[in-house]
Amino acid sequence: MKLLAIDTSTLVLSVAVLDQYRVLGELTTNLHKNHSVRLMPAVARLLGDLELDASDLDGVAVAAGPGSYTGVRIGFTTAKTIAWSRGIPMVSVSSLAALAMNGLRFPGGVVPLFDARRNRVYTGLFRGETNEMISAKEEKVIHLDQWLSDLRNEGPLLFLGEDTGHFQERITDVLGDQAFFGQGRENIVSAAHLGTLALSCLKRGEVDHMGAVPNYLQLTKAEADWLSKNGGKKNEVSGD
Repeated sequence: MKLLAIDTSTLVLSVAVLDQYRVLGELTTNLHKNHSVRLMPAVARLLGDLELDASDLDGVAVAAGPGSYTGVRIGFTTAKTIAWSRGIPMVSVSSLAALAMNGLRFPGGVVPLFDARRNRVYTGLFRGETNEMISAKEEKVIHLDQWLSDLRNEGPLLFLGEDTGHFQERITDVLGDQAFFGQGRENIVSAAHLGTLALSCLKRGEVDHMGAVPNYLQLTKAEADWLSKNGGKKNEVSGD
């Protein structure tokens, strides 16, 4: 089974093609450029390098969020379009779970982290099991200080994500020698890892329908404003 995996949930763009669990190729850039302009050329380049066509694909995997509202939406729309046009299954995978895969061999908990602004983070706690990361604490958007308090007795912990640098001093102050930090490539999502998680979902029969939507973990500003004006409950909001 050949699977195309797409991640555009952060400033990093990553696409990969897997044949079962074998990675045929991966293209990852961290150029802080527009995903809407660069995603399809990246997919076309990778397929071309592998001498494959869209008709050779048996499934599509996409990062479902959380992350950049615009980035997640671009990836989701592209994956849906490919899946619908080719009549192949689509699987959405947590962006945090995909990032946590970089710590699969770490002998403790893995804490992927994206900055959600105003001293809040998108995060969760995962632990490695065979070829997957299993959720030990549900994904959420939470104030950093509250999250660190929740993690006090969960160590050792490996924090992953390019945004951890903004919070490393505070994390170390609270968790001390129980906190470890990813280096370089470990801090960005790999589409190949996302594809690995998606293949496991497919084997369990977990396939998204065409009405599936991203998981932003919080309302966008426009949604929150609408609810506020119409008497709904206003939640924490994303600025992107």
